[in-house]
Amino acid sequence: MNEGLFADFHATPQVTPAALAASAPLAERMRPHSLEEVVGQEKLIGPGGALRHVFEGGELGSMIFWGPPGTGKTTLARLLAARADLQFRTFSAVLSGIKEVRGAMQEAQLLRRKSGKPTLVFIDEIHRFNKAQQDAFLPFVESGDITLVGATTENPSFEVVGPLLSRLTVHVLEPLGAEQLVVLLQRALTDHERGFGARAVTATEQQLAALAAYASGDGRRAYVALEAAVRRCDVGTAISDEILEQVFAGRALLYDKAGESHYDLISALHKSIRSSDPDAALYWLVRMLKSGEDPMFLARRLVRMASEDIGLADPNALKLALAARDAFHFLGRPEGELALAEIAVYLAIAPKSNAIYKAFKAVSRELDSGYAHAVPKQLRNAPTKFMKEQGYGQGQKYAHDESDAITGMECLPEQLAGRRFYEPTEFGVEARIKVRLAEIRAAVARKRSEE
Repeated sequence: MNEGLFADFHATPQVTPAALAASAPLAERMRPHSLEEVVGQEKLIGPGGALRHVFEGGELGSMIFWGPPGTGKTTLARLLAARADLQFRTFSAVLSGIKEVRGAMQEAQLLRRKSGKPTLVFIDEIHRFNKAQQDAFLPFVESGDITLVGATTENPSFEVVGPLLSRLTVHVLEPLGAEQLVVLLQRALTDHERGFGARAVTATEQQLAALAAYASGDGRRAYVALEAAVRRCDVGTAISDEILEQVFAGRALLYDKAGESHYDLISALHKSIRSSDPDAALYWLVRMLKSGEDPMFLARRLVRMASEDIGLADPNALKLALAARDAFHFLGRPEGELALAEIAVYLAIAPKSNAIYKAFKAVSRELDSGYAHAVPKQLRNAPTKFMKEQGYGQGQKYAHDESDAITGMECLPEQLAGRRFYEPTEFGVEARIKVRLAEIRAAVARKRSEE
């Protein structure tokens, strides 16, 4: 190897810690150094908050911080470690494996034997650790060798193994409000040591409000956007609206197609349609599309809604939902998205009925009882002499031989005779179905009484 190629690199002095800190991203430089600098999460750290007594000297136990990105999960963990004067060890579930976890646990065990103090282990994105990795922490949490603080954006009920979760307290962090984000932005603009105070770049209240709205409750995202804007400005100048437009051009909505936000948003769309709110239905549909959701997933769910929430109140709903799916498949994006928007609005304003859904559930519960009733003999075919001798087909009536095409024949198993599973509503087409069904049932009752 030609060492001369790397001569200048080896001769370059190491960068000082202060210089490294100065070159760190704004969000890291502005990370609070004390509880007083924390903005938001009043329910946790404000007077009477669940964590306030810990910061005031109370006992520190293992816990999980659950909340959206940029709400202070890592910051609170670091402040807790500093308050408790504990060794702080951090893991990233993306970068750490089971070998690193076990090695760190052994070190924590030795440290506690020497100092009597546990190690505060902070696990970022704990939901990304698999079951074996999570289980590796369990005995050390139980023994007190570590105080575990996890951070997750996903519901810990689903993502953290039960034995470990039962030993942790879950604290929920909320998205930062717009006013709180503006406070963070103003602080970053004026702070001479950690922020952009030395650059003397200014922004109007409206621009800060726009940045806060763009961040959608995420403090880190607000800092990233502000940093991108300030970097485009000369020293001593003001951020222009054109610069903000450039920053916002690459906006990506907070969304995890495999995580809880995915289910929250599809739930919002479903409930908006069920509640006959076309405006909300459009909002949630378009938001999911712009967030990168698979349009065919949305098409499938809209077809489901047509059956579950509208049903026979408007039989056309299912046909149109399938047509919208086919239209999107034919046109693709972006033209095909209008077909999904059209059916979302149609389903929202259509008359609602879950009668088919309820009937299906009722039959399913009956079948789940575990007893499969025999098919009544009058409904069975009798292609052989033996089967006829056994009574197959006996008493069977042909509806088209009746003047009204209605027979009095019982078609349910004997044990369920007379049971009614489907009861139409009085909405939309089902109102007419209800009248027709009443006529059918009355004719059946009359014919049975005449037999």
